[in-house]
Amino acid sequence: MIAPIAITMGCPVGIGPEIIIRLFEDLSLRQEALPVIIGDLGVLRQTVAMLDSQLCPVIWQPGQQCVPGTIPVFVQSNLDVEHLSWGRPSRDTSLAMAKYIRKAVEGIELGAFSAMVTCPISKKALNEAGVLFPGHTEMLAELTGTEHFRMMMAGDQLRVVLVTIHEPLSQISSLLNVDEIVDCIEMTAFSLQRDFAISSPRIALAGINPHAGEQGMFGREEIDIIMPAINKYTGVAQLSGPWPPDTVFLKGRDGAFDAVIAMYHDQGLIPFKMVHFKDGVNVTLGLPIVRTSVDHGTAYDIAGQGKADWTSLAAAWKLAVKISVNRLQVGL
Repeated sequence: MIAPIAITMGCPVGIGPEIIIRLFEDLSLRQEALPVIIGDLGVLRQTVAMLDSQLCPVIWQPGQQCVPGTIPVFVQSNLDVEHLSWGRPSRDTSLAMAKYIRKAVEGIELGAFSAMVTCPISKKALNEAGVLFPGHTEMLAELTGTEHFRMMMAGDQLRVVLVTIHEPLSQISSLLNVDEIVDCIEMTAFSLQRDFAISSPRIALAGINPHAGEQGMFGREEIDIIMPAINKYTGVAQLSGPWPPDTVFLKGRDGAFDAVIAMYHDQGLIPFKMVHFKDGVNVTLGLPIVRTSVDHGTAYDIAGQGKADWTSLAAAWKLAVKISVNRLQVGL
């Protein structure tokens, strides 16, 4: 059995605590690995009461076993639940969600955890509290000393990897270059081999312009940047492209490719969420640790109402277990 997997609670007043409780109500959960919540005991107990759940959050320390019917909590904050309001983050809740992330990384580096699964945070609240990162991915990169990282969105039918992530659309073309795309190809191929056990992955590259540029008629990025990157790659993956963006994701969904590389955020995430809106998983490539995440936000508008869907968290959990097992088998 692999080491416990940490689940960070995310924003204490978002839907993170709720989807965690719903996830733990799945009796098959602990047959795969021990899930441990890094978060706040009082918030989780308040959420259990709100959901009328029979589960009991309890304090956990590394090395402890887990009693059936309980939720092991590696306590990292003691927020005053009487003064918290669902959907209304404060400086205290924001600093707490940052601490959960730091503690998960520390625990993995010390061997207490084999992987981390992250519940949603508020980028705006995080920044307003002085934790200046665009999001989870960038924060994890700094905490682990990682210079090169990529975002993969993974589902049973479609996997999408982004060359650029949180960048203004007006700057995308200037940020693309041959070396960045080759690096993205190499990281995608490596992850598909190691984490998904695909020995010879098939990777498609989307163009950036309509009809993939139509041989330069609608733009030259495909000719000047994307095709040279494809030609420069020397690894074992089977590459194809650049494909017209309006068809390549459909082909990927139908099994023609193991992953599609998109040039920018919405180019990849719009088709991905059309297919995997509920069960999509965010996987960070390039980190020395295993990290998966839900692919949705804090949903402050429905927090505390018992309406949140935990399907994405369940998928993120299962994928974290799968990747952890695969890495263990290859000695990584």
